Parts: sequence; C-alpha cells; structure tokens
Amino acid sequence: MENLSKKNPAEIEQDNMLDNGRLRRRDFLKYAGASAAGIAVLSLGACDKNDDPIDNGGNAFYFGSGDIAILNYAYALEQLEAAFYTQVANSFYTGASDLEKAYLTDIRDHEIAHREFFKTALGKNAISQLEFNFSAVNFSSRDTVLATAKTFEDLGVSAYNGAGWLIKNEAYLLLAGKIVSVEARHAALVRDLIDNGSFANSEVIDSNGLDVSKSPTLVLQAAAPFIKSKIDVKDLPTY
Repeated sequence: MENLSKKNPAEIEQDNMLDNGRLRRRDFLKYAGASAAGIAVLSLGACDKNDDPIDNGGNAFYFGSGDIAILNYAYALEQLEAAFYTQVANSFYTGASDLEKAYLTDIRDHEIAHREFFKTALGKNAISQLEFNFSAVNFSSRDTVLATAKTFEDLGVSAYNGAGWLIKNEAYLLLAGKIVSVEARHAALVRDLIDNGSFANSEVIDSNGLDVSKSPTLVLQAAAPFIKSKIDVKDLPTY
C-alpha cells in the first residue's frame, strides 16, 4: 500500500471532493448500505408493543435483554465513538494536516450517524445518553489521539464480530453487518495513519485470516475506563 503522502486514485478522489479545505460529507447511507427502509424495519422490530421500555430511573442504565440488550450495547459503543471524534474535531491535535482533518471529520460524521441510527431504531427501548471520561486522552497530541482512535475502532470491529452470532433477528444481524463494514474501514484508515501498511496486521487478524472477535464482556471491560455512567448489563447475552 502506498504511503499516504503519495497520490493514489482513492486519495485523488478525496482531494477532488475538497471544498474550501473541507471534505464534503458523503451520504453515510452510501457507506453503510442501510436504507431508510432498513431503519424502519429495525425500529418496528425493536419497539414491539410487547417490549417494556428501558427504565433508567435507578442508579444504572439497564440495557434490557436479548436482541434489545445487544442493540443497546452497540448503541453505547457508538455513543462512545461519536463523543470521542466530536471532541477530536472540535480542536484538532497540533500539526493535523488538512487531509487528516477531513478523514477524522468524516469518521465523526459516520459515528454520529451510527449513534442516531440505533437511537431511532431502539425507540423507547434505547438507553439514555451516557457520560464519558476522556481525561486520559491528550487531544493536542497526534500520537495519543490516533492511538485512542485505533483502540476504539479495533474494539468496535471486534465487538460487532463477537456479538453477531448472539443476535436472533436476522434483520438486525444484516444491518449490524453493514455498520461493521464501515467500522472496519475506519480501523484500517486509522491504523494506516499511524503506521503505513499496518491496516490488517496480526493484532487484528487471526491465524485463519479473519478479524478478531471479542465477547461483550471483554469489550465492555476494555471500554470501562472511558464510560463514566453506571451501566447494568446483567441480561446482556455474552459468553
């Protein structure tokens, strides 16, 4: 893979879309492959009249059970990523190039779209907005920001991969698969910004040539230092 400083067809296309130093936002649905109809299908299933609304009135945010819990699990992770990239884009690290700013702003917009997708789809079953703790992140440092982005993207891909087989509703599984394909592109890009050619190394690809997968339990343990809100995942399917 060529170094990012050299022009390749994909980068030329990106540059052609720059307008006044800012990359015009592509339609997120083009990336995710999820249509408005897909959102409606997921929303109708998640908001079945027989489901009880998620009660956040206690000390913790209860994720629910079954597929609802898995969707809230994904929603929580998308909230985390959206909050992180929003802070990154609000004040870019020292020395960020215009191309890096464009890439990271695009990722922010995708994560916000993912977050809002799950919020809409879950409807009354959605947990509320979580609070996060990014005190350990030096947002003025390129190395720290990209290292954290790498952590979140790798974690997100492994989370979707690990939870996929736990989903019972095939419609949910299909849409989750479309979203994880976008997350995988994020992960590859961030890794390549850090170290050219590392987009698919042994840290994220197993001996069978497959993406690493992690159980919800392991993913939430890794994300815990960044989640300030108390969560209740006692009924979240895991292994």
